[in-house]
Amino acid sequence: MKRILVTGGAGFIGSHLCKRLLDDGNEVICLDNYFTGRKKNIISLLDNPYFELVRHDVTFPYYVEVDEIYNLACPASPVHYQHDPISTVKTSVSGAINMLGLAKRTGACILQASTSEVYGDPIIHPQKEDYWGNVNPIGIRACYDEGKRCAETLFMDYHHQNNLDIKIVRIFNTYGPKMTPNDGRVVSNFIIQALTGKDLTIHGDGLQTRSFQHVHDLIDGMVCMMGTKNFIGPVNIGNPNEFTILELANTILELTDSNSNIKYLPSVQDDPKQRCPDISLANEKLNGWNPSISLKEGLKNTIDYFEKELFNNDLM
Repeated sequence: MKRILVTGGAGFIGSHLCKRLLDDGNEVICLDNYFTGRKKNIISLLDNPYFELVRHDVTFPYYVEVDEIYNLACPASPVHYQHDPISTVKTSVSGAINMLGLAKRTGACILQASTSEVYGDPIIHPQKEDYWGNVNPIGIRACYDEGKRCAETLFMDYHHQNNLDIKIVRIFNTYGPKMTPNDGRVVSNFIIQALTGKDLTIHGDGLQTRSFQHVHDLIDGMVCMMGTKNFIGPVNIGNPNEFTILELANTILELTDSNSNIKYLPSVQDDPKQRCPDISLANEKLNGWNPSISLKEGLKNTIDYFEKELFNNDLM
């Protein structure tokens, strides 16, 4: 049994990770300040004697004895990270410094949940880990993009200067149960709009592409990455199957049997035209990891979750 710290553990991805680590027989400390995380995401874990919930902001130091750290703390959707951009940068940078300091003191292996946003609006497609990106450092998304890029720099510097055991994963678009309905991400937006009979709103012409990975595939990849030897990354974790936003909208309309229409809105500043991972490095280094959940299968699972939440009137 390992003692594992998960920052941002009450969030969408963090809550799934906490459950997986507990199911694997570990002791888990979940750290969250509830800026975007929700207690309801981890309520089912509270009776587990090996699960501990701590309300704490990672921009302040935290002291505990642990074997591993998964650093997930940071708002990840545009609506949330643009609401308080200064806080977003602090969470990415100061949070990384505090967690790296903890890992250095305890000798823990620490994994950074980075993002495909480090590639910006890419001019290389699909994106490989050796691509340095095309990011606007003063745009409305920069607080998140540059915060995560700086965090990667800090992780690499701690590794080179202090021989710290680090892992860096770059997470591509992820969806699944426990997403919040108001987080501004396209999958949850479309599902809620379709289920409530509202127009599905597409920014731009809908021909911009994304790759969508189910959260269970992501968690498998993260756990595999933590278990690797002599590999620190960065490594892309995503689903390489590419879809236009219009294709996603039509698929969700089909699966929900909704009569909603599609409404086109102006494009969003710095919105990438293409986003798709090259996962050949992950296939090679992560014990053959490969996403296994198709878009339709994953969307059905996610739609079922939101239908139950709507029925229970418990979406917030």
